[in-house]
Amino acid sequence: MNYPIIDAHAHLWLRQDTEVDGLPIRTLENGRSLFMGEIRQMVPPFIIDGQNTVEIFLSNMDYAQVSAAVITQEFIDGIQNEYLAEVAARYPDRFLVCGMCEFRKPGFLEEGKELIEKGFRAIKIPAQRLLLKEGRIYLNSPEMMELSRIMEEKDIILSIDLADGNTQTGELREVIEEYPALKIAIGHFGMVTREGWLEQIRLARYPEVWIESGGITWLFNDEFYPFAGAVRAIKEAADEVGMEKLMWGSDYPRTITAITYRMSYDFVVKSPELTDREKALFLGENAKAFYGFKDLIELSYIKNMSE
Repeated sequence: MNYPIIDAHAHLWLRQDTEVDGLPIRTLENGRSLFMGEIRQMVPPFIIDGQNTVEIFLSNMDYAQVSAAVITQEFIDGIQNEYLAEVAARYPDRFLVCGMCEFRKPGFLEEGKELIEKGFRAIKIPAQRLLLKEGRIYLNSPEMMELSRIMEEKDIILSIDLADGNTQTGELREVIEEYPALKIAIGHFGMVTREGWLEQIRLARYPEVWIESGGITWLFNDEFYPFAGAVRAIKEAADEVGMEKLMWGSDYPRTITAITYRMSYDFVVKSPELTDREKALFLGENAKAFYGFKDLIELSYIKNMSE
């Protein structure tokens, strides 16, 4: 490969200790977590302490020749702002990290301002978690709109995952049209495999909206490697908005309980359905331009013992 690879959707945490919808999420041992009422393999079993650290991820990145990554957040992992600020300070050329507010409660506007003042270049909204039993948090609420205004003014990227299909696209469209210079990355490839996913993809017809594919191998897990359906979905999305608006993301580390980190992108590299130029755009060039990565490290291929 003669082009850089950038992961637009990955996660880090030291320990999971949180609640979602009133249900606990706790790190256990051997890579497992108590997850909302059941035990799940959250990370590979050789991570026996459950710590999903930057050092382990960097080792995976170097092996898989991934030059840089965007670290996003999700409520199921707990808010990781403190740790991610350390990651960004230690490895500024390898990572762009997203701060996250407690969007499920009023008062998150002040949290967002503080994150921006601390130097976070992006903020994450796991919007699919905002359909609360006690009342839905709308993306076009006054508090959300004011945060969006400030983010546009300060050139802060919005990383957002939406609920299935068309559930929240109208709200986000209102944000986009009110603040057209706000840069937005929509995750999980629009929740591809769910009905209405192209409605999310079509938001990337707006100039400053992009789509990243974090979790696409999870969503096509029943099909499994080499994920021919995922490749077809990438091509279908490109027909809607152009390959220049699409970025690869792994959703590391949860996806590598089923496949290796390299496998989370090399199904694209090996696909005969995509041109070399399309692969270069999707796997790195688009993310480099969108997130503003510079001075990307070049990583050599390391031969496996099994080769």
